[in-house]
Amino acid sequence: MGFVSALVGLFGFGAGVTIGVVVGYFLFIYFQPTDVKDPQIKPIGELDSKTLEGLLPEIPLWVKNPDYDRVDWLNMFIREMWPYLDKAICMKVKDTTKPIIDQYVKKFKLESIEIETLTLGTLPPSFQGIKVYDTQEKEMILEPALKWAGNPNIIVAVKAFGLRATVQLVDLQVFAIPRITFKPLVPTFPCFAKILVSLMEKPHVDFGLKLLGGDLMAIPGLYQVVQEIIKEQVANLYLWPKTLEVSVLDDQRSMHKPVGMLHVKVVRATNLKKKDMMGKSDPYVKLKLMGERLPSKKTTVKTSNLNPEWNEEFTFVVKDPESQVLELNVFDWEKVGKHERMGMDVIPLKELTPNETKTITHDLVKTMDANDPQNQKSRGQITVEMTYNPFKEDDALPTDEENTVDEKAPEGTPAGGGLLVVKVQEAQDVEGKHHTNPYVRLLLRGEEKKTKPVKKNRDPRWDQEFEFMLEEPPVNEKLHVEVMSKGMGLALHSRETLGYVDISLSDVVNNKRINEKFHLIDSKNGKIQLELLWRSA
Repeated sequence: MGFVSALVGLFGFGAGVTIGVVVGYFLFIYFQPTDVKDPQIKPIGELDSKTLEGLLPEIPLWVKNPDYDRVDWLNMFIREMWPYLDKAICMKVKDTTKPIIDQYVKKFKLESIEIETLTLGTLPPSFQGIKVYDTQEKEMILEPALKWAGNPNIIVAVKAFGLRATVQLVDLQVFAIPRITFKPLVPTFPCFAKILVSLMEKPHVDFGLKLLGGDLMAIPGLYQVVQEIIKEQVANLYLWPKTLEVSVLDDQRSMHKPVGMLHVKVVRATNLKKKDMMGKSDPYVKLKLMGERLPSKKTTVKTSNLNPEWNEEFTFVVKDPESQVLELNVFDWEKVGKHERMGMDVIPLKELTPNETKTITHDLVKTMDANDPQNQKSRGQITVEMTYNPFKEDDALPTDEENTVDEKAPEGTPAGGGLLVVKVQEAQDVEGKHHTNPYVRLLLRGEEKKTKPVKKNRDPRWDQEFEFMLEEPPVNEKLHVEVMSKGMGLALHSRETLGYVDISLSDVVNNKRINEKFHLIDSKNGKIQLELLWRSA
């Protein structure tokens, strides 16, 4: 009897479910609700305020905010490149996460964690606008408004204790406004040393998460908890002013910052060859540190002497001791005509031991070509003493982020003095009456330095750096900066002043660094951008 009743009950359950499904299907198909109306499509100008407020979040930022630029071209580029970017990014993610996954496997004693499927889907992210900041520093700051409603498919399989579970990430949505800073800008490809990324507000992140085929986000209350945890964790890591820093280039090499001082003492030359018809020779030595655009330095002229002794000292600022070399050229001075070169020598700085004086005596050669037969002839010898003093870690010239540190000058700097670095960057709205071929003239304590002229340009850019070795801090002095124009060819007016400014150096000494745009005197709208750095002894 019990068996019969159970069989009847099972049959009744099956029949009831089948009938219910069939009836429900027909009711859904043939009975439509009466309160559903077709949507009305109206021009945006005819919509009421309540409807417009509902649409505001979907309007691109370049429409709502004039500071944001429209970047349809960038979205089109990403859309065309997305199939290839998808594969490249996924491959990079796998390579990057493999060591991290291996650490977790060992830490939690799991059998394995494998990424079974990884694709970002067919829907690329889009930029609703980009805001660009104009600063006076060597940096570029972008704020793109990113929206990505993607269809990625990421499946991760975890094996432990003989069991296997799969976690699947689907339907990812990310809305964020990151601030991306490229700094410092350098003259070495890709033209920036670091990338700094931070979020200007908490991002919106939404996704579906399936475990063993079931949607975890459908569990009541779990969705909100996960959302808040993600926002808080991301905000703690990257919400401005906190940043994610990615190094692209070696900061010191890319910026060509000074890393030390080279002290050279030209001692003597011996057995030089006679060059003058009526006498001996009048030798002098020209010194140049290769890799720098600074002018060469010269010794005095020793008249009628084939074994001159100078014992003269020179100082150079070193930026890359591994590649830079000191070039020595011995010339015979002539009152009329071209000075004839008597011989040369090149000494790589990497051969020097830091902080040790090395006496070097080399044979002079005609050229640096080892196969040149002219080098077999005897041309005499030259003797120099060289000392390379690298800066200490806290002696480096300040960067944009280190300008509050009290910098020290290297050994060899005059006691109480220091090194003044002047970086001439650019000028704007400079114009002459007769010609506009601007260059900059710097004058301090009778020492004059000049940039190269830029032809026919009212907004010239030089990006040239000059150094002044001073015996005492210039707290009561001014740097005279003058923008001038040089006439080309047979111009009647060979030179004219386009504007000038006298910069008090007390602020530079006290603050160690200033980077400002100065208005030019005697110029209608002219400005010049300068960066000045001071290193005290």
